[in-house]
Order: sequence, then structure tokens, then C-alpha cells
Amino acid sequence: MQDDSPIYASLDIGSTKVSCVVGRMNEYDRLEVLGIASAPCEGVIKGLVFNIEKTAEAIEQAVAKASDLSDINIRVVNVGLAGSFLRSCHQSGSLTRAHAEEEITVEDVRRLNTDMHRTVVPHGNKIIHVIPKDYGVDYETGIKDPVGMTGARLEANFHIVYSHENAVNSITKAVRKAGLEIEKLHLAPLASSLAILTKEEKEAGVAVVDIGGGTTDIAVFYDGLLRHTAVVPFGGNMITQDIRQGLQVLAVQAEQLKTRFGFALAEEANPAHVVAIPGLKGRPPKEISVRTLAHIIEARMQEVVGLVHEQLILSGFEDKLAAGIVITGGGALLQKVDSLFEFMTGQSCRIGYPNEYLAKTRFEQTKSPISATGLGLVLSSLTDLDDRETRYRKLDAKREQRSGTANLQRISTEEAKPRGGGLLQGLISRTKNFLSEDVDGRNSGF
Repeated sequence: MQDDSPIYASLDIGSTKVSCVVGRMNEYDRLEVLGIASAPCEGVIKGLVFNIEKTAEAIEQAVAKASDLSDINIRVVNVGLAGSFLRSCHQSGSLTRAHAEEEITVEDVRRLNTDMHRTVVPHGNKIIHVIPKDYGVDYETGIKDPVGMTGARLEANFHIVYSHENAVNSITKAVRKAGLEIEKLHLAPLASSLAILTKEEKEAGVAVVDIGGGTTDIAVFYDGLLRHTAVVPFGGNMITQDIRQGLQVLAVQAEQLKTRFGFALAEEANPAHVVAIPGLKGRPPKEISVRTLAHIIEARMQEVVGLVHEQLILSGFEDKLAAGIVITGGGALLQKVDSLFEFMTGQSCRIGYPNEYLAKTRFEQTKSPISATGLGLVLSSLTDLDDRETRYRKLDAKREQRSGTANLQRISTEEAKPRGGGLLQGLISRTKNFLSEDVDGRNSGF
């Protein structure tokens, strides 16, 4: 591993937990995870921070543990966004160039992209991502990369993701209350895609379905580009509530039943398999059929899959997903969830394990779909959600090298340095004795 390679940290703020990942790229261009930790969170509902104090406490705990494991003083983080407060739209933009005979440059493309950040969105919202889909030069359209072409008019179609300002402000306040600063905000399923999708899948057509605790997030890619994003306001917490009410058990028991014995397809559950859970004081244990449990889970999951399928149809790319659906997040741990998706959507499915771009690590959590967003957020500091921007950065570096004025300041503003004390040192000493990691994946937090 290159000792001088930049170190980055991420925060995945979910409806059940906050996760922090610290990592850097090694000499083989694989992500070396230096620390990963999580802490339960009671201040978030469906991705929206409603209690800043509780959320900040969870952030402090997760960051302190990750800082302790990595021996890094974490000060700046990339943060994932997921929730029903997110919206998206499609817009087009253009600019007229003064010299049509000259080649289109990286600066021309960036100027057009920057102009789109001024797009008018509904009052009280702010733009999070402006992602180009395709470009046009004069009368030629459908161009992936216009750099090097000539023409007077440069046009592009964009996918714009925006969020309610109050939601972003609440997240920002919670992060700052925990003593941190935000480098970038990223849409969670886009970050997840960096950790679990291959370039070939994005080219062929694929949908990422991230089933979290409060929401299910969707991102559709085709021809290497993001084409559609959406949020379904149901997640693993709804399943837990259904189990709790349907079987008349405690919330903690419902969560354990879901994560340890839950099936998304009832016919796959063994009807002879019975689970006994402790009864309340003075009452005998309660026996629950795994098949009955599966019927409850399947009913809610059918609703979720149905809503996801609707979004795939609305995207206009349902019949172009050669790579099918990749399921990630805590909900991906439900047994036979991929089979249910295949049955209801007619698409091929696989579970999104973030192994493709990872170096060998001692942290077992990195092998779970639950960690896809956190790992993707770290990768987002090292690459870009739009592959063309990564190429443009390389072109800039080569140009500066040729001119002898190489830019020594890295793209990211994150300055994680070896820890020598300060705010997090105190946090670590207060939290290290009661923070714990469930590395066997049973406490999925979805």
C-alpha cells in the first residue's frame, strides 16, 4: 500500500444505524479499508433527520470507533443521502461557442455542466447532482464525450437530483454537531453502484435496488450512464413492524426473527421449522412457524417489489436491462429475496456484494451488502459518478504535467491525518467500552 495515498472517510446515515468507513487506494487500485464501524441511530426516520442530538451522538460513536480502528483523526467526510425528500428531473442545456472551428475543450463541457447547477428547482430545494446523459454538437446528437469535436453549439441532456433544503440542513447540522465537516453529499444508490457494479453491467443496462431500513432506493444505468433514480418509502423497518403486529412479539424479537429466519418467498420456508421465543414474565415460550413468518414478510416485500417494478417501467429502460437487477442494502440479506424479484419483475437478479474493488481486509463487515453505500462513498472521493469527469481530470493532470506545473493539491479537500488527540480522542475513550460490531451479519440494520 502506498503510504502517501490520500485517506478518505464516509458516513452512511440510515434509519437504523450510522456507519463510518475509512480507506484509501493501494498500488493495485483497490480500496484498502483501514476502519469500519457502525452505531445504532434513533434520530432518523426514512432517511430524514428529525432529532439532531441523537443523530449526532450516533455519528460520534461510529466515527470514534472507526477512528480508533484506523488510527486516523477523521475531520471531513463524504455523506450519503437517501430518503423520500429526494427528487429528480431531466433537463437540457446548451451554450454557444465563439469559435466553431476550434475543438471543444474540457473547460467548455464543464462550463455547460456548471451552468446546469443554476437550474430552477421547486422552492425550498437545492441541487445535489447534475449528471450528463448525452451531448449534442450542432446537429449531431447522442454523443457520449464531445471533447475534441468542433462546432458552434454544445448541448446536453442532464439527470438532476435535488433535495429539500431543510432535510440537507438537518443532516449538515448533525454532522457538524459531531465535530465534522462535509466534503460532498452523494445520492446513496449512486454511491452503492460504485462498490457493487461493474462497468460492463452499467453498459449493458442494470438497476440498483438498495433496500434500507426506512426506504428502498433505485438507480437505473444504461449505456454506461445514469438514466433514472427513485425512492420507494418502504424498507426493512416496515417488515419488522408487520412481524411485530402479526405475531404479537416485541420489536427486538421481530427484528431477530426477520434477520435470522426471514424468507422473502414463503414457499421456500420449511413448514416444519418452528422457532421458540421467550415469553413475557410468567408466560411460557411462544412457538412461531417459519412458514408463517415468511408469509408476513412476503406480503410486504411483494408491495416493495411491485413499487420498484413500477419505477423500472417509468424509467423507460425496463426492457433494456440486460444485466437485470442488483439488490443491496440490509434487505438483500433476506433469504430468497432475489428469487422474489425475479419472479415479479421477470429480470435476472443478483445480490450486490462489495467485493469487486476491495483489497483483502480483516474487516468482515466489508463483505456484506449493508456496507455497499459506505464503501461506495469512499470510492466516490477517488473517482466520480460520471466516468467522463474522471477522464477529464486525467486529461487535466497530463496537460499540467506537460506544462511542468503539475497540480500537487489532490481533488478531495479531506485531510485525514494520523490521530494525535483532540475531539475524537475523548470520544473514543468514552465509547470504546460499549461500542460493538456485529460481524456475522445477523443484526442487519435494515
